[in-house]
This record gives sequence, structure tokens and C-alpha cells, in this order.
Amino acid sequence: MNRVATAAVLIPLVILALFKAPLWLFTLLVFGVAVLAAHEYFGIVRAQGFRPFAAVSYLFLALSFGSLYALAYFASIDYVDGAGGLAVILMLGLLGGLGLITLTAALVLLLGGMGRDPLSQALPDASVTLMALPYIGFTLGLLPLLRVPSNGALYVLYLMLLVWCGDIAAYYVGRAIGKHKLAPRVSPGKTWEGAIASVLAAAAVGLLLFRFIEPITHLLRSAALLAQPSHTYTPAPFRSAPLWLVVLFAISVNVAAQMGDLVESALKRGAGVKDSGTLLPGHGGVLDRIDALLFALPVGLIFIVTGLGRYFSDFSQ
Repeated sequence: MNRVATAAVLIPLVILALFKAPLWLFTLLVFGVAVLAAHEYFGIVRAQGFRPFAAVSYLFLALSFGSLYALAYFASIDYVDGAGGLAVILMLGLLGGLGLITLTAALVLLLGGMGRDPLSQALPDASVTLMALPYIGFTLGLLPLLRVPSNGALYVLYLMLLVWCGDIAAYYVGRAIGKHKLAPRVSPGKTWEGAIASVLAAAAVGLLLFRFIEPITHLLRSAALLAQPSHTYTPAPFRSAPLWLVVLFAISVNVAAQMGDLVESALKRGAGVKDSGTLLPGHGGVLDRIDALLFALPVGLIFIVTGLGRYFSDFSQ
């Protein structure tokens, strides 16, 4: 009951923030989630005997999200009269800045490690702290970037629905008929039957979502979640995405999500803890809820920059 009640509260809030929050607020909300997830991650690594530099990590998480927000902001500006080249230069500079943040964080953490006693903990403590940046910060930081393009919020919603539906299918099918263990050392409860059901469910949901993208868009506009087109402009129909591309997208997102789930299970099992936290009744911690999304978001970025985004544009924005 707690699991259903928590989901019933969280999902509408996530959708509302995704479609209605201005970019700065959306980025700030995602950053808040990243901080909570990082806090739980550090709890897991402490349970394994490490002593992470949490304060330093939060500082570099903030710097990373600042850079990613700036990148998303410049990407959202409609440049004219040849200014697009300037936007490209700025965005490349910001991406270089993100790399510089990572390099600086690594060096700062290694310097801080010199104060560890025993010194044999210097490198492990610095390493587990640095891992929080790519694992949590950079992945969640993709959300503002993916939201920026025309109907980007719809794209992110589709990606999330694929993750959620696959997770639900794996859970219920695995409990009902699961017999063959998927990764018993990492997560004894997961089965091949559940994993296969998750892939099939994601593919089916992906096909349905793309098949009905126009009525879904109209429904979101009716609910005032998407902006209405101008009265003097009739948006063109959505382009139909090839079936093979839809299936490839859905399966790729699903497989990445399942890997993300297994990775967090391995971290928790290594630490001897059941959940990353207790913040969400019936769901465990924040990291427990976003572990699959952390691996799915980079896949979503790959697909949108390689052309999938064109099938989410009706030219009404």
C-alpha cells in the first residue's frame, strides 16, 4: 500500500515539474534529487568501510550542475543572423568546463587523501568520492539538456515511461513465474523471466507511445502541460518513426535501465544493506528509485542527438 501511495504522489509531481517548471527551477529540483542520491550513495560506501569526502563532492556536484544548466540555457536560445556558431562555441566550452571540473575534483580529492590515516585509504576514499560525479551528477544532469529541444519534455516522459513499465513488468512477472536467476550474486530476486518480460514490455509500450504520439500530445495540451500552438498556425503532423528504430530505442533504454538496477544492487549487497535509504515509504531511498534512470539517460541522449528527436517535433514550438 505504501508503495502505491508513494508512486501516486511522486509521479504527478515529476510530470508537473517536467512540463511546467522553468529551466532554472527544473535544474534546481534535479540537483536536489542528485544531492539526496549522493547522500545515500555515501551511506552505502561508508557501510563498506570507506570514508568519502562528502562535502567536497557536493561542491563539485553543484559546479557540474551549474555548467550543465548553462549548457542547457544556451542550447535553448534561438540564435539568428549567424549567431549559431557562437552558441556551438559556448556549448563546447561548457562541455570542456565539465571535463575541467572532473579533473580538478580528482586532484583535490587526491590532495585531501594525504590526510587519511592509514594512508592506504587515501586512494580508495578519493576514488569512491569521485565516482559520485559521473554516476549520479553527470547522468541526472542530462535531464535539463534532454528537456530543452522542442517537445523535449515529451521525449523525457517517454523515456521515463519505458523505464517504469519495464520495471513493473520485471517485478510482477518475476514474482509470478520467475525460476531462473539472472544474477544471484548481485540480486537473488531477479530472474531471466522477469528480465525478458521487462524487455518485451518496453518494446510494446514504446510502439504504443510512438503510434499515439499525436493524441498523447493533444491530451497534454488539453491538460495545459504543453503549450498550445498559435491560433494562426496549424502544427504539421508528427513524422512516423520507423518501427525498427522505435524497438531499438525501447530495448536499448530498457537494457540500460536493468543494468543500472543491477549496479545499485551490487553496491548495496557489497555493503550489506537492503535499501539505499528510507525517504520514500515502500520504495526505499531516492537512489533506489533512480538507479535504472541513471543508466537510461545517457542512452536517451545518444538517441536524441543521432536523430530520434525529429520524431517528437510537430513544428508547433
